[in-house]
Amino acid sequence: MTDGTEQQGFEQEYADLGATTQNAMEIAETSMDIVRQFVPDETLADRIRQKSVHSMGDIEFQHLIEFTGSDDLGDDEDAPVRAGAQAVLDEATIVTDITMSKAGITGRGHDCEKRKAIGNGAELAKETGMTRTAASVLELDKQGAYDGAIATIGNAPTAAFALADCIENGTRPAAIVATPVGFVKAEESRERIREISEEHGVPAITNVGRRGGSGLAAALTNELIHVAKDVRTDDLDLELTAEARAARVESDSEDE
Repeated sequence: MTDGTEQQGFEQEYADLGATTQNAMEIAETSMDIVRQFVPDETLADRIRQKSVHSMGDIEFQHLIEFTGSDDLGDDEDAPVRAGAQAVLDEATIVTDITMSKAGITGRGHDCEKRKAIGNGAELAKETGMTRTAASVLELDKQGAYDGAIATIGNAPTAAFALADCIENGTRPAAIVATPVGFVKAEESRERIREISEEHGVPAITNVGRRGGSGLAAALTNELIHVAKDVRTDDLDLELTAEARAARVESDSEDE
């Protein structure tokens, strides 16, 4: 039996996987150990790749994750992860497209407000005929909700298109996680996010192909929270590029 202190420790340590008991903790740890047999474990981007594999149950999915944009250290693949983790540390708002994406993001290990776009912009959708999610993004953008926020889109391609338009018009999220799923415009919407991310330097994590979804978007956002937790506990330094981090890991391995 675990006491209250141990239980709290489990919640803090495994908030990203949802495990809060000894047995669940062991399952979560074993699962990620298996993933690390197939996915590199050198950079922050690798952590996102690992989480994508764990979320999708597909080892090959690691090759479908894309990292674009830049932060103060540069435009290496770790930039979106550093930016997202820093936003968590800064207690930025996490804005999702729909309820499912919001529900999948842990409420532990951070002090960020979680908001969902859907439910806003009903009048705009009615007047223009655009989707509710696109109208919701535009409505929240009018309120300044996306500036400095983590924008998480897991379901609606039209939300991704709308967010890209907002960025083109001057909105600057701290980081984007966009994995909308489907056969109609999903791939194109993520490509649009990547283009706008590169053009304006906004850090973004996306995937290629038709797959994705709210579960994946929430899992990747949770990993940003987990990275931030490691920074907060001095287990990780954000002030390293991907190349420098990989070199440090290699050096540590040689010293063992």
